[in-house]
Amino acid sequence: MTNRLLNMVALVLLVFAFVSCGERQQPKAEVEQPKIDTIPTLVMQAQRCSKLYTTEYHIHKVITHDDQLAMKGKLLGHDYNVPLPLGSRKIAIPVDATVKAYVDFADFTENNVRRDTARIEIILPDPHIVLSATRINHDDIKEYVALTRSNFSDAELSSYEKQGREAIIADIARTDILESARIGAANVLVPMLQQLGYKAENITISFRHDLKRGDITKLIDKSTVEKKK
Repeated sequence: MTNRLLNMVALVLLVFAFVSCGERQQPKAEVEQPKIDTIPTLVMQAQRCSKLYTTEYHIHKVITHDDQLAMKGKLLGHDYNVPLPLGSRKIAIPVDATVKAYVDFADFTENNVRRDTARIEIILPDPHIVLSATRINHDDIKEYVALTRSNFSDAELSSYEKQGREAIIADIARTDILESARIGAANVLVPMLQQLGYKAENITISFRHDLKRGDITKLIDKSTVEKKK
């Protein structure tokens, strides 16, 4: 009788221990976290970037000029143009420029953000492009002036240097500086958006859709065009 009682007590304890263990192993229900609007946070963090310099190019150009004295006129109803001996002048001017692009987030607002449940698109402000330095290496200027010709004047040299800067501006429009500026901005914004809970594959960073490569000259800071060192 005593043995049966002991066996029953042991069985009850075993069942109780099993139930208690099962209760401890059951996962606790997750408490739903309140959803936080991430856009104001994003706008605030982006505005802190202020001017975000995203790319830098170094451009080298050689500006050449060649003029030849000639005797022009009309003889027996025919035009003539005869180059004069020893009447040639030539010059080659090397121009080096540093071109930088930056995105100014000072005016970045919620209007620059489009999102749905899982995806987000950032429409970047138009980039700014500056000629941060333009340099003429006067030691490397090559010129030839015939004995019968005068040397190039300072006014002429200044004019050719201006042509060099204009040629560099034309070259900028043929580069991928817009794409480089976008990628540079994306490298900063994507990690920020990932911290706010967005997956990288659901993030799009772009400029306004009607911004074309031909608009680059309009984005260049005109106050830097004439700047030279």
